[in-house]
This record gives sequence, structure tokens and C-alpha cells, in this order.
Amino acid sequence: MKNNKKLVLSAIALAGALSCNKSGPSESASVVKASPADREKKEIQAVEEVSAPREGASLSDDIRIGSGRGNGIRTSKAAPEMQKTNPMKKMKSKGGVGPKGAFGSDPTGKRSRVEHTERVDRATNTEGYKDHGVNPLTKTVDDKFSTFSIDVDTASYSISRKKLNAGIMPPPASVRVEEFVNYFKYDYPSPEEGAFAVHLEGAPSPFVANGGDYIMRVGVQGKKLKKAERKPVHLTFLVDVSGSMSAADKLPLAQTAMHILVDNLKEGDSIALSTYAGHTAEVLAPTGIQSREKIKKAIDSLTSGGGTGMSSGMESAYKSAMKNFQKKHVNRVIILSDGDANIGPKSHNEILSRIKHFADEGVTLSTIGLGMGNYKDTMMEQLANKGNGNYYYIDTAKEAKKVFGEQLDGTLQVIAKDVKIQVEFDSNKVQSYRLIGYENREIADEDFRNDRVDAGEIGAGHSVTALYALKLTKAATGKLATVRVRAKKPNGQKASELAFDLNRSAIRDTLASASKDFQFQMGVVEFAEVLRKSPYAEGLTLALVQEIINPVLAGKEDRIEFSNLLKKAISLK
Repeated sequence: MKNNKKLVLSAIALAGALSCNKSGPSESASVVKASPADREKKEIQAVEEVSAPREGASLSDDIRIGSGRGNGIRTSKAAPEMQKTNPMKKMKSKGGVGPKGAFGSDPTGKRSRVEHTERVDRATNTEGYKDHGVNPLTKTVDDKFSTFSIDVDTASYSISRKKLNAGIMPPPASVRVEEFVNYFKYDYPSPEEGAFAVHLEGAPSPFVANGGDYIMRVGVQGKKLKKAERKPVHLTFLVDVSGSMSAADKLPLAQTAMHILVDNLKEGDSIALSTYAGHTAEVLAPTGIQSREKIKKAIDSLTSGGGTGMSSGMESAYKSAMKNFQKKHVNRVIILSDGDANIGPKSHNEILSRIKHFADEGVTLSTIGLGMGNYKDTMMEQLANKGNGNYYYIDTAKEAKKVFGEQLDGTLQVIAKDVKIQVEFDSNKVQSYRLIGYENREIADEDFRNDRVDAGEIGAGHSVTALYALKLTKAATGKLATVRVRAKKPNGQKASELAFDLNRSAIRDTLASASKDFQFQMGVVEFAEVLRKSPYAEGLTLALVQEIINPVLAGKEDRIEFSNLLKKAISLK
């Protein structure tokens, strides 16, 4: 009861924050990475004003929100052992090895940001994506630690699929390598005990003609749960029913997705439904899943029209979630929207802060992206990050079945939270390394053991894969690196840590001798690198990617679909 009262008071406080500055354009902003001093002052990433707003634009057209997970607040000193070897995080723009083809030297060594062009009509396209740059190749003698938060989101791949199927190359800034790799299922063995297992593998890079370069994989597999083992879930749908949601791939597809979810829930689960447009409405109070037809009727009653006021909609959704809050169950708000919302800059940061507060109290938030043309990817990703939830993009009914059917348990139930990975390379054996992707999940090395720093979550049955490009020394024998994984239990406050050795014996002599999953991942990661115009993919062709994946499609539907998308990209380039 005390917790319920506390959350109700929080909802009232949120209402005050949400009532501020709901309409009108704001000043444009671009993201800047917060310094350690900034992070000590506040959790929300600072934004830097760069220009006046465009006349008539909504805030979501002009604001670019900073990344959430992986940019934690530095609130305490590093653990003694970390201080001893790495007293301060070294900026990778200093001492990194810049691109020249796949590998090579560049004295600047700066994180690359590439100017992008898109085949779209700028007069009608107001989509919003954030370019987080490309991790540089880093000399191990300068920085032997690589630390990041896990990420199980897959929206980026679905967005690119939507674009390619429409005959358009995806905007490079929309491509996040890790979300491409993590979209697919792999045959990682489940853990025999504990929440997850870690699988390490490596092989020569197929993208470097002169040899001597390798790709290393860190694979994390979460334990699987039977449907009967899943905790009861209490979901509040928050559906955008504004005029911009009228297209067939927006509100109608959202309704299809919600129907699929309702059909896959079990006894003890409940659903509430709120909407927002020019005004907000509680369409359905918390209702047990035994009343499926009542829930479906409420879903079918939704129609689109009016403006977009996400802030007041969130107020309504959290109030509904509070009505049915169950401490030991899964309590979650799910936003279904194109992300095109009119929210003032001051109230926006307050909203993000309140979302995190509710997540800490046990009410998480996930986002489901829909539609194109005005889609705001950055907005939807940031909301889910702060809410400790998932971010998916649904482009088809088939994808809705995957998210809310096949993968429902992993989508809804977290088995470990604040999951961080740190790789410590032996500088005598690894000359340089590059984490491919996870640019907006980077964590300061000294914050790896700081349990107050937020990180990502892993759901039941989910897998997470991270890939590194390595250049080994001639002395590369025995142990090359130590991989540490740190995580908390779903309701825990103190993290535990596991360590795994990467030995030279785990790196195969040829790519063909590596696992089929590993070979396929090589193709996926390089496809993403080419699409985002990574300087490390300079000179590489998609035909080579096709050659790599052809032997390992194994008749799997998702891999065959990937191969077809690759062919479409080849035809568009």
C-alpha cells in the first residue's frame, strides 16, 4: 500500500511537469556528450542550442535527444582495482587508430561522423535520426578497456527493412550495427545455471585482404522461461491516435499488434488502454485478460484525428498503471506511436526524469514505432531507454507476431538489469581493437563497477552479441583478453560479476571453420557498416557480404529475408 501511495504521488508530480509548455515550436538542439562534471550535476544529457526553430515545426522535428543507457552519472569513484590500472577513462578520440580502408592509420584518430544524403523528398519527409558516429580502432597501449551497456533493441533493422522494401536506401544515421546483429536468433546454448551464459569465438576477418586482422564475438544468452513461469503482467497501452496515425502502417497496424499481444497473454494478466491526440482519454480501465473480447472491442474502437500531445497522454497512462500496480508482477506502459510529438524542451527533460523514476519504482516503459515520413526514431529510442524497456519498430503484421507472439516472454519479463560488459585486452597480445557498434551505449571504464550507473536489460530467452575487430601481435598466444559481465537481478540493487577468458584457441584459423552463426554475423555486421557509410567499410562491396552469407542461410526464414534485402540494397546502390 505504501508503494502504491508513493507511486500515485509521483504520478501527480508528473502531471505538474507534463502540464508545462505543451505547445508551440522550441529552439532546435543537437546532442553533445556530457562530460564527467556534467554527469555529476544531472542525469539527463545536456543539449546544446544551435539554431532557431523552423517556423511551424513541432519540437520533435527540431530536438535531438541524448542517449540514455550507457551514459550514466558518475556518482562515485572507481573500484580500487580499476583505479590501479585505469584511473581515468581515456577519450578514444586521442590515441585511436583512424580508418584507412578496413584498417590503417590516421593521426587524428577521431570518432568518425559522416555527412549523409538520403533519397527522400525533404519537403514531405521530417524523420528524425541521431548520428552517434563510428567507434575508432583503439591502440591497446592507450586504453586496454572497452566498456559498454548491452542493447537488445531491434528497431534499427526493421526500419531499414521497411526502407529497402520501399525501394529506398535507409538513412545512414538510422543504422545501428548492434540492432542489426541482435535482430536474429542464434544457437547459443542456454545457461545451465544463473540468468545468462557467455560464448566467445573469433576468426580471421574476411574484409581485410592482407590478413592479420580478426573478428572476436561476445555472445550472451539469457535463460529461457516456460509460459507458466512468466510472472503476471499488467500492461497499459498508450496509443497515439493523432491525425498523423491514419495511414495503414500506423494505427491499423498498431491495432493488429495489440490484438496479437492480447491473444498471447494468460490468466492473471491485465490490460488498460489510454490514447492521446488533441486530448487524452482512458479508453479502458485495467481489465483482466479473461475479458478478452471487451479488451479487443476497446482496441477496435480507436480512430485517428487531431493534434499530438504525448505529454498529457503519458500522464493518463501512468495514472492507469498506478491503479493496478502489483509489486511482484510486471508493470509496464507500452507506447505505440510514430514519435512525432509536440513537447516543450523544459517539460521534456522532466518527463525523461520522471520516466526513469517510475522505472526505478517498478513501472517500466517500452516503445513500439510505426510508420514513415514523419517518424522520430531518436524520440522513441530515448523514451524506452529511460523507461528500462524495449524499443521495437513494427513494419508488418509478421513483425508484430514476432514481437508480441514468438518473443513475448522476453519482451515482457526481464531476467537481469543494468547489464554491463567490459573487455580487458592484453596489450602484449592485442595491438588494437574496435567495438563495432554500441556507439550510444558506451560507459566510462571506471563506472563498470559503479552500481548507480544505469545500463541495459536482458529479457527471458534474449541473446546479445557484440563484435570486435582485432589486430593481434606476434606474441598472441594463450589468454588474449578477459571478458567481464556485471548485472543485477530484476529487483536487485547490488550487481554481481562474472569473468571469462578469451584464449587464442577460441579464434579459428579460417572463417569457414567458425560456427555458421559467426559467419552469418560477419555478413550482417558488414552490411550495417556499409549502409551507415562507416569509414571502415570503405572499398567493401555488398557482393562480398552476399558471398559470405550464402553458405550459411541454412533455410532459415529470417536469414533468407536478410539475403533478399541485401539484393535490394545492391540494386539501389
